[in-house]
Amino acid sequence: MKQIKLKLILMNFLEFAVWGAYLTSQGRYLAGAGLGDFIGWFFSIQGIVSIFMPAIMGIIADKWIPAQKMLGICHFIAACAMIAAGYYGVTAGDNVQFSTLFTLYTISVAFFMPTIALSYSVAYSLLDQNGLDTVKHFPPIRVWGTVGFIASMWVVDLTGWQTNSIQYIASGVLGIVLAIYAYGFLPACPIKKNASENQSLVEAIGLKAFALFKEKRMAIFFIFSFLLGAALQVSNGFANTYLGDFGGIPEYQNTFGVRHSNMLISLSQVSETLCILMIPFCLRKFGIKKVMLIAMLAWGFRFGFFGVGNPGSGVWCFIASMIVYGVAFDFFNISGSLFVDKNTNQDIRSSAQGLFMLMTNGLGAAIGSLVAQAIVSRYTTGLAGTELMAGWSNAWYIFSGYAFTIAILFAIFFKETKKSKA
Repeated sequence: MKQIKLKLILMNFLEFAVWGAYLTSQGRYLAGAGLGDFIGWFFSIQGIVSIFMPAIMGIIADKWIPAQKMLGICHFIAACAMIAAGYYGVTAGDNVQFSTLFTLYTISVAFFMPTIALSYSVAYSLLDQNGLDTVKHFPPIRVWGTVGFIASMWVVDLTGWQTNSIQYIASGVLGIVLAIYAYGFLPACPIKKNASENQSLVEAIGLKAFALFKEKRMAIFFIFSFLLGAALQVSNGFANTYLGDFGGIPEYQNTFGVRHSNMLISLSQVSETLCILMIPFCLRKFGIKKVMLIAMLAWGFRFGFFGVGNPGSGVWCFIASMIVYGVAFDFFNISGSLFVDKNTNQDIRSSAQGLFMLMTNGLGAAIGSLVAQAIVSRYTTGLAGTELMAGWSNAWYIFSGYAFTIAILFAIFFKETKKSKA
């Protein structure tokens, strides 16, 4: 029992360490490489591939290739493409071309994004095989994924890789390690012999659950999930670049927030880990509507604190922004998933979860990243020094106002029932 837990802990640690090596820091590299106007595309493509790739890989893992081997294959392809992207960035120097870097990056994330769901499938399958309760034993294992994400962020920060493409190479190397580990050392996960029992692609990506839009309350919930999903990748995409730009002002050049922005941002993941523990109590105490409202308000404060703060005397605003991130992210994603689970019939439940992911991490995140890029470019292009930072603040205030507006509209239009409180 202990051995299987240790194997799954290592799997989760590596899974999210791969992502943490570049997710919060690549924006700073891209801006420095002259690709600042394309940051939104790098985050948008994650949402676009998340619409269909996890479902496709999941079906293959269900019907033909064991999940642990599918996990290894996906990581190997993703890692090779990511290493190629990093190597290209290093060799091209100041002459990095968007088309080449973006193509290699797209191939990588297209195969990486499915591994998150696959890692969950592997963990659930192996825990079940060993007679362990997934509800009880998986959360303490999953926490090590966040630890891996934070550790990777710190390594990239302390080595100085957050300002260059070596961060992609670091991610790729970790991906190769995990590919070998998953393919050769994790126990086998069984394939379902009766393929007819497996989900179709339509069901897996949530299209079957579109029938839920016929119910007004569920339609409103999914629409607001999409609207708030637009905020999910905004700070991942632009927070590090924003903090780095403070370096153009002499009084902030040597502050911790500029020199070690990735470490500062990692407080968000620490908060996320702790806030997970609050969800069961808050759902029982307040119900889904108030919990979702808390998440929306937290997103507003998250962005607002960014706009007000600075790495000097205003660093407390950045710290506050990192703290509320845990509430913003967990209360929305996890509570929303639980709401879907409790308010849909069993025959459509998996498809409904797919729809929730499609509306948030797929369509919402993809469109939100592109709109955020347009706003940032509108207020920062061609500026420098204090004018540049004022432009950044205006962009953060717009993001904050958007989140608060969503919260007000949700409070007005979403009606909670006794069932939805469960």
